[in-house]
Amino acid sequence: MTSTDVRTDAEDSGPSGYAAARLRLLQEGAQSGPPRRSALAELTDDWLAGLFGAGVAETRGVSLVAVGGYGRGELSPRSDLDLLLLHDGSDEQAVAALADRIWYPVWDLGLALDHSVRTPAEARKTAGEDLKVQLGLLDARHIAGDLGLTAGLRTSVLADWRNQAPKRLPELQELCAERAERQGELQYLLEPDLKEARGGLRDATALRAVAASWLADAPREGLADARRRLLDVRDALHLTTGRATDRLALQEQDQVAAELGLLDADTLLRQVYEAARVISYASDVTWREVGRVLRSRAVRPRLRAMLGGGKPAPERSPLAEGVVEQDGEVVLARAARPERDPVLPLRAAAAAAQAGLPLSLHAVRRLAATARPLPTPWPAEAREQLVTLLGSGRPTVDVWEALEAEGLITDLLPDWERVRCRPQRNAVHIWTVDRHLIETAVQASEMTRRVHRPDLLLVAALLHDIGKGWPGDHSVAGEIIAKDVAARIGFDRDDVAVLSTLVRHHLLLVDTATRRDLEDPATVRSVADAVGSPGTLELLHALTESDALATGPAAWSSWRASLVSELVQRVDALFAGDAPEEPEPGETSAEQERLAIEAFRTGGPVLSLRAQTEAAAEEKDEKADPEPLGVELLIAVPDQAGVLPAVAGVLAMHRLTVRTAELRTFDLPDGVEGSVLLLNWRVAAEYGSLPQAARLRADLVRALDGSLDIAGRLAERDAAYPRRRGVVAPPPRVTVAAAASRHATVIEVRAQDAPGLLHRIGRALEDAHVRVRSAHVSTLGANAVDAFYVTGPKGAPLPGDEAASVARKLEETLRG
Repeated sequence: MTSTDVRTDAEDSGPSGYAAARLRLLQEGAQSGPPRRSALAELTDDWLAGLFGAGVAETRGVSLVAVGGYGRGELSPRSDLDLLLLHDGSDEQAVAALADRIWYPVWDLGLALDHSVRTPAEARKTAGEDLKVQLGLLDARHIAGDLGLTAGLRTSVLADWRNQAPKRLPELQELCAERAERQGELQYLLEPDLKEARGGLRDATALRAVAASWLADAPREGLADARRRLLDVRDALHLTTGRATDRLALQEQDQVAAELGLLDADTLLRQVYEAARVISYASDVTWREVGRVLRSRAVRPRLRAMLGGGKPAPERSPLAEGVVEQDGEVVLARAARPERDPVLPLRAAAAAAQAGLPLSLHAVRRLAATARPLPTPWPAEAREQLVTLLGSGRPTVDVWEALEAEGLITDLLPDWERVRCRPQRNAVHIWTVDRHLIETAVQASEMTRRVHRPDLLLVAALLHDIGKGWPGDHSVAGEIIAKDVAARIGFDRDDVAVLSTLVRHHLLLVDTATRRDLEDPATVRSVADAVGSPGTLELLHALTESDALATGPAAWSSWRASLVSELVQRVDALFAGDAPEEPEPGETSAEQERLAIEAFRTGGPVLSLRAQTEAAAEEKDEKADPEPLGVELLIAVPDQAGVLPAVAGVLAMHRLTVRTAELRTFDLPDGVEGSVLLLNWRVAAEYGSLPQAARLRADLVRALDGSLDIAGRLAERDAAYPRRRGVVAPPPRVTVAAAASRHATVIEVRAQDAPGLLHRIGRALEDAHVRVRSAHVSTLGANAVDAFYVTGPKGAPLPGDEAASVARKLEETLRG
């Protein structure tokens, strides 16, 4: 059925015919995108024109006007109808009756309607007071009635907009900035608002308004296609959900991707991000141009008065060979010849970043169109300019985005294409893969004074996640890519080896520090063997911190930093020839021994809480609030079954997060039968203040004697809070870490973090009749990654088949 047939059905059948024709149009699989939006707008025009014609005998002095998105002829399946009933004021009673004849049929069909009834003077006055109304009227389109009345309003509104542009455009820019602050950046959000987020449809509309002012214009290349892509995604979202929504929720992304014929949700998000990036970059360039023009207009009259007329030549300040500053931007010098100077793109970018200035759009496009490719390997100057660009701090981000917008980055680093706009479906990460790499370089630029080879640190920061565009372990894939890239950009063989090691092991320090026993010599030796040298360890330490800080707030803390630093110190000592000593079994502090004897004497648990924030507070600025490192919780309890799940359960009840946990047996003096379990844990309150030690002890006594139903209490608390709908978490995974320790078997648990998780794990390990020597607990966002050092009843590591069986049963318990 053609759109003409659909419109004819609508005209013949009235409102019910329009509804049926609309439904058929939306269900036509062959027609989508701009043709369907246009056809839906035409169909709606014909229906509304019919309603208008049936309600008025004389059309002179009254017209029906579409504004906003409907005015642009862009109707998504669930879009509002933005309508203005325009009249000359000669018969307001008749106009009110006409409005009822149009609005009520629209409401009866359940369509959302944004409507107004105004004279041209009222419309212009309202537009002058309300910027959003004025923006809507810029897209006013005649539907029915007095065409002259509509045309007159359009002419007046456009004239007002152009006359008032110096005042209204800064207001519009501020409106866009406020919205961006509120909604975030579309190109990085896992559940983006296609309309309101920065780089979305609202910003595309704002760029149209700037162009209509004749004051400045947006870069046109790719902009219309980016806008079309976002509209196509919104159409599919409306059809999939049946709702007028602009938020692309996680649970709907697979269906939307299928509606658009895309491979999967990641492909969908990547297309959305690419479109948003085009619009965001166009917005940056456009608003910069608006600011330049407005400043020029403000200054020019004074200059003319001083110089006696004439147009002064813009000042040009040299920044580097072939690169100058002009009017607050970095441009190419008049004598620059990109076609003869392959290093010029990197030199211009480094100069701009060092000066904290934007690269002009004209300069970037000229470089992209004419610059010669760099030879392989790169000349030393090109490598040095890349390092300078990466080491420039925060200005690097904008300069890098300008290069990427014109394809220069993938020309320089072809492997970049696989990580460009690639989403990261992990709540810990706040950036796409490519932006995360640049953010890591920004963080690393602040650590270049800590390392002997800042160039290797910065390049490793740029490449550490480059393998995420490939299947398999991204660190393994990244090592191969890093070797190739490092050799291509001109590093020698030794430096290539260091860079590939840094990429291969960029997660080693934080993973080991938070999941392994740092007292175990096997832990320290394994890290030393992987890293290979003190210089590489120094770089890896800085890269680890840079990577975590660039990931997001949940990825780094004083606690993690202290664990990583302790591990680095131990490995450094090993490199210096100080072999780690085997831990003495039963070695205790005076405080632990006192608690152990007290527990044996009383026959019950004894505990103490000691805060760990004072030292951190002294080292920091007195004005800043110190970050709590947690509280040391020492517990001594007569040896018995069920201690780990009991303690973990009581802590969960009191909303205490466990960060590290060590459990071991204290041998009592000769002649005294029995033993005492010593637990040395570090905990932190989820929120609020810490509970009193007496309350913890009382609950622990009840938990150990079975009178406190921990599982039931945790289940009650969980049921009291309604669960939010969200993405389904992947199932838990339990593995045995081979050769991680000579003294115990290491079992790793990866699961969705939840209150009482450690309690459930402890119960399952107790049921498996293994003893937990120590536990290392780490939480990243919603993911818990815990490691348990376990032994058999006699204190020896578990045989391989038994360890695998324990891991399998624990995984089954957590899945259940």
